[in-house]
Amino acid sequence: MVGRIPVMNVMPLVDLGRQPAKATVGEPLPVTATVFREGHDRLAAEVVLVAPDGSRRAPVRMTKHATVPDSYSAWVTPDLGGAWGFEVHAWSDPLATWEHAAGVKIPAGVDVELMFTEGKLLFDRVRASLRADQTFEMDVLDGAVLAATDTGRPAEARLAALQDPELASVLHANPIRELVTVEGPFPLYADRPRALFGSWYEFFPRSEGASIDQETGKVVSGTFRTAVSGLERAARMGFDVVYLPPIHPIGEVNRKGPNNTLTPGPDDPGSPWAIGSKDGGHDAIHPDLGTIEDFDAFVARARELNLEIALDLALQAAPDHPWATEHPEFFTTRADGTIAYAENPPKKYQDIYPVNFDNDPRGICAEVLRVVRYWMSHGVRVFRVDNPHTKPVAFWEWLLGEVRSTDPDVLFLSEAFTRPAMMHGLGAVGFHQSYTYFTWRTGKTEIEEYLTEVATESDHLMRPNFFVNTPDILHGFLQYGGPAAFKIRAALAATSSPSWGVYSGYELFEHVALKPGSEEYLDTEKFQIRVRDWAGAEAEGRTLMPYLTRLNETRRAHKALQLLRNTTIHYSDDDSVLVYAKQAVPGDAASDTVIVVINLDPHAVHETTVHLDVEALGLGESTFTVHDEITGAEWTWGQHNYVRLDPFTEPAHVLVVKGAR
Repeated sequence: MVGRIPVMNVMPLVDLGRQPAKATVGEPLPVTATVFREGHDRLAAEVVLVAPDGSRRAPVRMTKHATVPDSYSAWVTPDLGGAWGFEVHAWSDPLATWEHAAGVKIPAGVDVELMFTEGKLLFDRVRASLRADQTFEMDVLDGAVLAATDTGRPAEARLAALQDPELASVLHANPIRELVTVEGPFPLYADRPRALFGSWYEFFPRSEGASIDQETGKVVSGTFRTAVSGLERAARMGFDVVYLPPIHPIGEVNRKGPNNTLTPGPDDPGSPWAIGSKDGGHDAIHPDLGTIEDFDAFVARARELNLEIALDLALQAAPDHPWATEHPEFFTTRADGTIAYAENPPKKYQDIYPVNFDNDPRGICAEVLRVVRYWMSHGVRVFRVDNPHTKPVAFWEWLLGEVRSTDPDVLFLSEAFTRPAMMHGLGAVGFHQSYTYFTWRTGKTEIEEYLTEVATESDHLMRPNFFVNTPDILHGFLQYGGPAAFKIRAALAATSSPSWGVYSGYELFEHVALKPGSEEYLDTEKFQIRVRDWAGAEAEGRTLMPYLTRLNETRRAHKALQLLRNTTIHYSDDDSVLVYAKQAVPGDAASDTVIVVINLDPHAVHETTVHLDVEALGLGESTFTVHDEITGAEWTWGQHNYVRLDPFTEPAHVLVVKGAR
């Protein structure tokens, strides 16, 4: 039933409360509700967090929206990991009702002494509720009672005393609650901070330390021992998570050759996503990469470098995977008796059998959970899941729930470039992060809309990870934009999303596509081992590594860049210049505040005026100093500011507000 004070449209709410909304330890979370009542009496509302142990945190008063009728909001912050709840408490507010009536009636000479008497009775009630140590509040209320009862003073002076901000603050902090209505609790789940914030770096271990045999001309695969160099490079650039494509044995049946051809040579390594051979399946390591002991040493070195290893979880099999003979029921058998291979028309993946979750759901569930727990036992606490949208959502709800029940620190990233409903659904049932449409948002308006969407519209369902490129996706913007395009996309991803990612080779400006109109890399690393001269590129200055390092240093230094729900869009007079800001405490200029201005055109210099929504930032009409974290330059800014951004030098300002004056 509707409560005495109706509370409706509560958010965040996922699937009518059947799933918990996304939350993170230490991350401010907005709670909104529609709260109203009959008549003209005033009301108030607050949010109460319910901790995993059932205890309640101090209430946080909700603020009424300035323009949207009956809309209230408050920011709350879970301080522990686990299953939380939140309640919205609404009540009739006799203090606010009296304050409004007194402010209208007393100046008009209506019921003057009656209003003062009613005020005095309310002040007495508040004073009686105070603790013994609240002496300041008692003194303020004693003064209010004196003003209300001092008939020898003019009514205007008595009212002025009762409208003093100091008294208003005391009354606001010590409300009288009548007709209290409680809605909730509504579920939240607070994950560890890495679920929200992190810089990801992807590389293929077989390419790290790979070499060309000088006698035979053949490529020699890297190993987990040589791939430690990739870990050290990622750590030097300030990344937090190293993501590895599948490390398992690669099928020999229908193996693909270079550039996804069907005619491999005897030395072609095949695709790591064609998992399984005579050497084992999802719980085995490709012999060329080393042993499980080598993998353990690799994970241990990552830990020493303060890196986490994310392992690819690709639930598919090569035709010679052990599952194909031991568990043919895991797959789909066609009318001619053959097992169906994977297709995404017009793409065909003859080297991969997709798993059918309906033939033997109990068996496949048990096997996948076994595989996941096996790698967990070897130090993997993060999984990047390949194409989860091609598997039943109910399966993921079960699997992620099983893992969370024993190991809530284990995180899953969804690689689901698909319909919004599926992306949101996967997030709702437990995926901690998701790939997004970021790659294909390159124009100013569509970027503004997308940043608003992920920060304020879908944030309760999914957390974005803005990868600038992947082994599958080389956007045309990077193919034809030159080095400036790589800087632009890196700056945008690193400052607009708390999680972002880079696939190795990005820092070397790799940009050649398989063919015009394709997003596939030429000589893609998916089918070939790539030998890169990292040291030579660095020595000759042909690398973006210093820029990526500076971006990651800036992210670590500023809490504002580690949060999702704090983005505000600002304005410029140029259709190629994007402006947005992030604050550690939204609307509080005293908190960490970062303003980002980016020239989205990699081919031309742009000059324009930037217009800040200073009210949204809490800056008012003041001027303030901004410090550019990229160049070290400083300027005095205000509401309107001239900028000139040259993509051939520095296409972006990442400005930290140092103080209003």
